[in-house]
Amino acid sequence: MASGPSPYHTHIPLPSDSDDKPLKHEADLSVVPIYIVTHASQLPAEFLEPSSERQLIIGFDCEGVDLCRHGTLCIMQLAFSDAIYLVDSIQGGEMLIKACKPALESSYITKVIHDCKRDSEALYFQFGIKLNNVVDTQIAYSLLEEQEGRARTPDDYISFVSLLADPRYCGISYLEKEEVRVLLRQDPKFWTYRPLSEMMVRAAADDVRFLLYIYNKMMEKLSQRSMWHLAVRGALYCRCYCINDNDYADWPSLPPIPDNIIAEQNAPEEEILSVLDVPPGKMGRVIGRRGASIMSIKESCNAEILIGGSRGPPDKIFIIGLVQQVRKAEAMLRGRMLEMY
Repeated sequence: MASGPSPYHTHIPLPSDSDDKPLKHEADLSVVPIYIVTHASQLPAEFLEPSSERQLIIGFDCEGVDLCRHGTLCIMQLAFSDAIYLVDSIQGGEMLIKACKPALESSYITKVIHDCKRDSEALYFQFGIKLNNVVDTQIAYSLLEEQEGRARTPDDYISFVSLLADPRYCGISYLEKEEVRVLLRQDPKFWTYRPLSEMMVRAAADDVRFLLYIYNKMMEKLSQRSMWHLAVRGALYCRCYCINDNDYADWPSLPPIPDNIIAEQNAPEEEILSVLDVPPGKMGRVIGRRGASIMSIKESCNAEILIGGSRGPPDKIFIIGLVQQVRKAEAMLRGRMLEMY
């Protein structure tokens, strides 16, 4: 790991054997340094040089201005069990982020992240990095809810603040997040300013310091079938907005269904990503007033239907789910488009 003192420190939760109990005591937390990284040499060698013999699990997130293909990635946060690294792309530039490419694309390093879609899009279009082998805690939460028999609405995506507040995973409040959101609304360039203020360092670290703890809690609960769905959906979410001309042929293969799950009486279907083009200027008609049209299709198909929105990609709809669900959603959406003429 990086050597030398750091002026910044934070607390990372230690693994817990108690089920569904929130963090309450300082004894549950380990003090770790926060390093601001402007050169690749400041990062751990085992991260920069992935190896099957030294597999890692890290917390991961990105901060930026309008984070997407056209925005600016400013900081990439990496949470290890004994340190947090804030990789500063403003000061370190493209060379620093590209030094992280082998790790971010490696199957030997698991990246635990909450909602990977825009982070992946920014990395792909700004640095040519294909984010791989993620565990998306937003997807994992939904799978656990399904696994435990709780009903879920089509747009019921848990926020990171709500996930942290859930006593089954952390049970802590994250009031500082709203403070940063207010600052971002007032000044969208918040993450571009240097040197990093103490508030910026704290806010960036807070977005990753609990991820490994949440990961361990979730892995204890997920069935093998749910873990496969998690791996596939994570891969599909990573490539979702990274639309290109070769149908994602340059991306890693999707995780196959494990043999032991195939052997089950009720083996799962393959999951896929489909991209539909919408006639220019017609997206509003497809979505419907207050989202009524797209919501009814989601409810009918039980598939994830994602729209680029103001950050793009424009005039495209992304559908993720089991093959049968996706094909049904495609047919309904195409039918809706034909009604426009």
